[in-house]
Amino acid sequence: MKKTVAFSKNATNVFFHILTHCNLKCRHCYINKKQHGKNTLPIETINAWLEVFASKNKEANVIFLGGEPTLHPDLPGAVNKAKSLGYSSITIDTNGYLFHDILSKVSPDVIDYFSFSLDGATRKTNDMIRGKGSFDTCIQGIKSAVLKGFSTSLIYTVSTINIHELDKIAPLLKDLKIDRFFIQVIGIRGKSAESRQGKLQVSRDDWLKIIPLSAQKIARLGIIVTYPKVFLSLEEPFECAGLVADNYFIFPNGRVYRCPLCEDYPLHSLVFKDNALANTPRINENDFFALNIPEGCVMNKLIQPDNLSYNPNGTCKYKIACCMLKEEIRKIQ
Repeated sequence: MKKTVAFSKNATNVFFHILTHCNLKCRHCYINKKQHGKNTLPIETINAWLEVFASKNKEANVIFLGGEPTLHPDLPGAVNKAKSLGYSSITIDTNGYLFHDILSKVSPDVIDYFSFSLDGATRKTNDMIRGKGSFDTCIQGIKSAVLKGFSTSLIYTVSTINIHELDKIAPLLKDLKIDRFFIQVIGIRGKSAESRQGKLQVSRDDWLKIIPLSAQKIARLGIIVTYPKVFLSLEEPFECAGLVADNYFIFPNGRVYRCPLCEDYPLHSLVFKDNALANTPRINENDFFALNIPEGCVMNKLIQPDNLSYNPNGTCKYKIACCMLKEEIRKIQ
């Protein structure tokens, strides 16, 4: 089994947004062009920034994102550059439209995974979230990638408007020959933060009732499943990926974040200046990682606290786990 992004302690992941433009307008899109920039990075800049992170750790997994990264005409060159620099794995996150005939311009020997985004087990639910025609296009994109020998994974961002279909997706994953399935909790940032369409975050009761069982059901098909716990009991230890892992979220305007929850704000801890990585002045996200609070994740408490709950005496009922440290289930007999 090939490597890809790892949501675990001691992992190093480079999430490289090479542009912010996209052909879709998903209801939960986290891209915030005011904070992330509107430009498309030239290949020379992409290569230079890849070199910076390769020099930090050649065991890093690099994930190319957007917007929609296959809209970038020089994505194949960026992939080849990452391969030459010795990155541990290379993944392309895509909505499945696969622009610029990308499947014919990269090789399964170079790309470890094409990771597709689908947010419903049915056309109706997915297209309501991601746009008309996106379900059929993504399914066809997956089939085309598998036919050409690429390993594929699928990302399902869970919210109140699609959690009801999660337990129905297992047969579709098996039929599509998906190798890995990533369940992702919705972040209240980007469009989700601006939305007036009602509460998108799933309740603790619904999450605990549906997510673990759905993950186990899918794992029984031989698919590796990764999902966030989100809710911890008060007795369970809390760990922050900002302290126990190295995750970097790079945006076209040069900002580099360590925590995705901070991306709607100028709290980035690093920034590219003349293709060199520099620390930003305090206060930034790094100053929050070591803080211990009863609620667990400090960033969740500050930025998206609606998933917290308290007793009448003011004590919290549970903790919120770090969104970058997740459970992984391999094949269940």
